[in-house]
Amino acid sequence: MTKIAFQFPGQGSQKVGMGKDWAEAHDAARRAFEEADDALSFHLTRLCWEGPESDLQLTTNTQPSILACSVAILRVVREAGLQPVVAAGHSLGEYSALVAAEALSFVDALRLVRSRGQFMQEAVPVGEGAMAAMIGPDEAAVRQIAEDASAGDDDLCRVANFNSPQQTVVSGHQGAVERAVELAKERGAKKAKLLPVSAPFHSPLMRPARERLEPLLAETTFASPAVPVVTNIDATPAADGDAARDALVRQVDGPVRWVESVGWMVQEAGAETFVEVGPGKVLTGLGRRIEREATWAALTDPKALDKLLTQLS
Repeated sequence: MTKIAFQFPGQGSQKVGMGKDWAEAHDAARRAFEEADDALSFHLTRLCWEGPESDLQLTTNTQPSILACSVAILRVVREAGLQPVVAAGHSLGEYSALVAAEALSFVDALRLVRSRGQFMQEAVPVGEGAMAAMIGPDEAAVRQIAEDASAGDDDLCRVANFNSPQQTVVSGHQGAVERAVELAKERGAKKAKLLPVSAPFHSPLMRPARERLEPLLAETTFASPAVPVVTNIDATPAADGDAARDALVRQVDGPVRWVESVGWMVQEAGAETFVEVGPGKVLTGLGRRIEREATWAALTDPKALDKLLTQLS
């Protein structure tokens, strides 16, 4: 039987209308959105389905919205009988993966990521931080670019996301990141551009957010994952609930090691089919560049699940 990995998206996959078709087709998805509204005491469902987009793009709203949509789809996938041998999530998506692995409750995850989004947004004044994606240079080359673009702790650039062998993201102070973009172009990058994000995620500038989130994580109950959850920060599974919590703390201002995480799922867990559970298909696109021999499926709508089930049977 095919070994399945679940992967859960992070910020950047949101769009107005996400999850509505799932909720209209499946009661399990509809109930998940209702639970999210109750847990957060505001109409998250309306925001996901109707917008406005400007509000959905606010980090404090984006994070619980993507998590709610991911869990709504997860519940439909579970009803269909799909079970993973391993799971992982990109940045914010790690919370969804822990919910899937029954290490973290849905309600606790929602409350945590709403605070996480707020803390990350408030960690750096708007306009002082930036992120940029680089297509082409390998990991070592991007590390060197980031180092060369930095001018001390008050003007730094660091690698934030190792997304695929061809795509790496840097993060840090605005000036340093802009210099990194120019250096990347000078050194032959196929593409180097600033990203439309509101904060320098996964960089040392997120330390204030980490310090505010840590006590909330400390008072939250974490169980040992029922299936391995590969963490962003270590690219290996969390051994137990305490390790999963610690990984979420360190993840805030540490890099997302996605290439290595996918590699672990293939090489150690034996994953053959990767199912993207959540809005969009960003991780599916990245994955095809990381492990060409694996099968990749994005559950962009209920019909995509029907197609996947047919293929697996």
